[in-house]
Amino acid sequence: MKHRIVTAAQMKEIERAGNAHGLPYLQMMENAGLAAYTQLRARLPLGGALLIVCGKGNNGGDGLVMARAAAQDGWRVAVLLAEGDPKPHDAMTNYVRLAALPVTKCRDAAALAAQPFDAVMDALYGTGFHGSHRPAGLAACALMNRQRESGAFVLAVDLPSGIRDEWHPAGLAQL
Repeated sequence: MKHRIVTAAQMKEIERAGNAHGLPYLQMMENAGLAAYTQLRARLPLGGALLIVCGKGNNGGDGLVMARAAAQDGWRVAVLLAEGDPKPHDAMTNYVRLAALPVTKCRDAAALAAQPFDAVMDALYGTGFHGSHRPAGLAACALMNRQRESGAFVLAVDLPSGIRDEWHPAGLAQL
């Protein structure tokens, strides 16, 4: 499959057009979370301990899909709801779907600081990020960085947290 690089604004338009043509945002979220999980499995096929840092928006919803898939596949999963419960309906739907699974849910980055993880999924901020990091986001980013420095494999849904197209050339999504 050939990939093309798009900006965050272009990705939002692609998503809007997909929804307008019958591909619901909930299905796009499912596709994104499962695609991210596939990438993780390619890197760590034996599983392990996974931290998913979720924001309160749709990027966090992608992470919640990944949490569900990983938990069903036997990973030890912890979800950090860095800025509280999900706000969009589709993200909340995926949060509710975790209820019957062995997933640790936490709202305080400090509570997870001493735990080692094999992998970390950055689903904190995505293409909808605007402005500057809030204190909870800064704490979550610091936790992800400490895990990376300790040897955890870190990957991001959409973009690494806080990167916008106009800030950094790496702030591009791939299709």
